[in-house]
Amino acid sequence: MTLRLAALSLAALSAASTAMAERTVLSGGNVIDVRTGDIMTDASILVEDGRIVGVGSEDSFGLDGAETVIDLQGAYVLPGLSDSHVHLTSRHDDHGYRGLAVSLPRATISGVANAQKTLRAGFTTVRNVGAGGYSDVALRDAIMDGEIPGPRVIPAGVALGITGGHCDTNLLPFEYKDRAEGVADGPWGVRQKVRQNVKYGAEVIKYCGTGGVLSKGTKIGAQQFTAEEMEAIVDEAHLLGLKVAVHAHGTKGIRTAIEAGVDSVEHSSLIDDESIELAKEKGTFLSMDVYVSDFILAEGEEAGILPESLEKERQVGRAQRESFQRAVKAGAKMAFGTDAGVYAHGLNGRQFAYMVEWGMSPLQAIQASTINNAELFGMSDSIGAIEVGKEADIIAVDGNPLDNVKELEDVDFIMVDGSVFANELGE
Repeated sequence: MTLRLAALSLAALSAASTAMAERTVLSGGNVIDVRTGDIMTDASILVEDGRIVGVGSEDSFGLDGAETVIDLQGAYVLPGLSDSHVHLTSRHDDHGYRGLAVSLPRATISGVANAQKTLRAGFTTVRNVGAGGYSDVALRDAIMDGEIPGPRVIPAGVALGITGGHCDTNLLPFEYKDRAEGVADGPWGVRQKVRQNVKYGAEVIKYCGTGGVLSKGTKIGAQQFTAEEMEAIVDEAHLLGLKVAVHAHGTKGIRTAIEAGVDSVEHSSLIDDESIELAKEKGTFLSMDVYVSDFILAEGEEAGILPESLEKERQVGRAQRESFQRAVKAGAKMAFGTDAGVYAHGLNGRQFAYMVEWGMSPLQAIQASTINNAELFGMSDSIGAIEVGKEADIIAVDGNPLDNVKELEDVDFIMVDGSVFANELGE
């Protein structure tokens, strides 16, 4: 399939404000209501100033013939997808000690390329949960200003972690005095880091509440940060109007974080039934990256992942999928988060099939990446569904993803903020 990125060149992006003043009709598609799974056949969408202003019959739009018409006849049309857990400035082939050779400018340049790959995959909004030097904030700003193509980015800035924890840098010996930017200890220390993140443009706070797979010398099940420290992080973030995501694999760390009031638990690998019920009670989202294990175990060694990390993934990968299955069955709030950057960017859509394999219907998997993430992000008024008043973030695929969710692995049409980024329908 030939890639048609010419549909939205950088020059077109910089002129988006002019283009959005025009009206565009997306004509004759099968529009999926992601809330119910109902399909409106031979339906059209009217876009004006980057927003959806009409859905249904073209006869009801009051068209004057000056509109740009794009034929989506026979295609299945959905809202733009979203991913609650990505690392745009990270590369899948720079794991372990290789990462020490990557400068902040080089990582940021990689972020530019990865943002475009992510948008090309049909993901129009992403939450970037941790990046060095506030490079994700810079990426967000460049995309918003039309300098580069990419999805809407919700940046976390630097991730908070304890000394020697998963969000610290543990690869070099003592004499190098290496320390990650987000490391803080004690309730007032973590409050200061939250304030620093807000100062430099973060829109969500991410902290590491347990050990992790890819960090050297940490235990997956061990809690990091005390309950008092977690409560301080959440309290400070919520005071300042930001939501909180916690990296947590271990059971105790997951429960402590939920009790502290986090908005989402990332990974949730060893969550127990009691904590699932607590998450339901508190409305906490679970963001479980059930695809990435396949990449780590199949290609991780070649990508530089350390032997101890490969062993940890062997211990936790299937357990996470079984936890996902229990959480879905119990009716917990489920987000769509993939940990893109651990594996290659642009493959985010591969996770849908794994979510279906492990207990979701195709509609539930799609809802996780649309209306569920929109709620988690606090953006339900603007994204997540094809409805009048929402942002014109719209995708289309040749086949019905409610019958075969793998259709979302190869998105054919992408519109973001009312501008067409790619259109391969009919090829």
